[in-house]
Amino acid sequence: MCVHFFVCLGPDIDNSGYVSDFELHELFREASFHLPGYQVREIIETFIAGDTNKDEKISFEEFVAIYQELKSKKFSETFRKSITRRDGIRSFGGLSRISSEGTQHSYADEEKVAFVRWINKALAKDTDCQHLLPMNPDNDSLFTSVRDGILLCKMINISQPDTIDERVINTKKLTTFTMRDNLVLALNSASSIGCTVVNIDAQDLMAGKPHLVLGMFWQIIKVGLLADIKISKNEGLINLLLHGEELDHLMSLSPEELLLRWVNYHLRNAGTETIDNFSDDIKERNLERRAELMLQQAAKLECRQFVSPLDVTSGNSKLNLAFVANMFNMHPGLQHAGHINGIDVAQIEESKEEKTFRNWINSLGVSPHVNYLYRDLCDGLVILQLYEKVNVAVDWRRVNHPPYPILGKNMKKLENCNYAVRLGREVAHFSLVGIGGENINEGSQMHTLALVWQLMRRYTVMVLSDLGDGERLGDQIILNWVNTTLSQKRKDTQISGFKDQLISTSLPVFDLIDIIAPGSVRWEMVRKGDKKRMSDEDKHNNAKYAVSLARKIGARVYALPDDLVEVNPKMVMTLFACLMGHGMKKANH
Repeated sequence: MCVHFFVCLGPDIDNSGYVSDFELHELFREASFHLPGYQVREIIETFIAGDTNKDEKISFEEFVAIYQELKSKKFSETFRKSITRRDGIRSFGGLSRISSEGTQHSYADEEKVAFVRWINKALAKDTDCQHLLPMNPDNDSLFTSVRDGILLCKMINISQPDTIDERVINTKKLTTFTMRDNLVLALNSASSIGCTVVNIDAQDLMAGKPHLVLGMFWQIIKVGLLADIKISKNEGLINLLLHGEELDHLMSLSPEELLLRWVNYHLRNAGTETIDNFSDDIKERNLERRAELMLQQAAKLECRQFVSPLDVTSGNSKLNLAFVANMFNMHPGLQHAGHINGIDVAQIEESKEEKTFRNWINSLGVSPHVNYLYRDLCDGLVILQLYEKVNVAVDWRRVNHPPYPILGKNMKKLENCNYAVRLGREVAHFSLVGIGGENINEGSQMHTLALVWQLMRRYTVMVLSDLGDGERLGDQIILNWVNTTLSQKRKDTQISGFKDQLISTSLPVFDLIDIIAPGSVRWEMVRKGDKKRMSDEDKHNNAKYAVSLARKIGARVYALPDDLVEVNPKMVMTLFACLMGHGMKKANH
């Protein structure tokens, strides 16, 4: 019966024969075995501890074993203890915030070692990190290194330069409070670049919880390694187009998929067998000597990072992906592509707005990960997950899940999109005039952005609703709060609206931050002057400092410094709304 159910439901998104964690809750529900969400998340955590190839996927056999175990016994410690753990996995007890029970977490030694060596190299010359580096890969110094928040902030800037204005990082005479400020800054900044920080707070990191620390570092490192693996950053990737393939499809591939194509491109040119993944396909049984020789050659290219011979032969997908990504960044070996079919590849670039939306979506932990906003949202699944994030109930029984049938595939996706638009119009009360499910399904940029913006807006102002359900809150209420707050403290930076050019100086933002968190603004760092006479350089310096300060005091800001300088009214509104929410929350406590 279980086999029949699994095949009929067909939850395998990429037709790989595996189930991702996103479908696991639905699988148990469809099997008439209802579990609360926290227990499903615990199962996922426990499963990953025994995941032999570290690919974070659940095979058919493993799902059946989990299902039968849970059906035969109540969920208990015996299930966790029954998981076979392989060598190199460290386990430790503790309480998880996402669970009402004690849980056992695990981490892989080889990943800890790889991250320590990468961080040691990346920050070797950073004077603010000398009290922490070099870390010893053979002990737990990685987990204690994050306590003061400096290392995390620095690694975020290594992965995405200028995300954090380093003038904001506390580096001298550190106390528990200033260290916590650094960690809050790091978490909010990590969220702004697309890292998922749900269920992680400064206290967890200060305590050095290994699985959370490793998870944070992996996300941050991965963002940096994969940042340039896109056509807009390396037009040579156009060479990876398959015969008859549209450019739009190549653009929609994830960085991991592009890397795999890149590897196979070079393997074909070398007359060597291609691969399908970075785990099983590159395992080499009892061939550690060969792996060592390969790494010696990589060292000549200054690319011997992340993996040991054992990691290669055991097929650790995370570390092998990191190794290959680093090699791509150092030596892509692709010819200049120029133009294709009349399209100037150099002009294909993700807009700031698209990047902000994509990072916001990914920070919420949706599945699958969004790489290309329009293609990845065209089946409605991610949009429906976003509705749940903004307290709009989704009836998942009405939703079609992949793999979709070959015949009628697009119809199933369109039905999801129609349902998503209906929820927006009838339940969330969004303004969706002229927007239909077919627009989202076709990847229409204008219509997709309009819907995603309203979802992000609702998410941003949700905390401001007395009912806590994110009911529509007019811009005027936020604007009134800004001006009332400023006038009560006799600040002279009143604004007429979210298009007011005074915002380009960031001075109203500094004044609000100073009111919400007195003493947090170092005024000697702020460039003063009239909005017309202040130079662009001074405006950018102010904006970088203001955005980082807002994140440091606890506001989950997704807006970019450029949004302030250019006075992008939508993003400006979200920044003020975040400050308003944080200010009200602080006042109530």
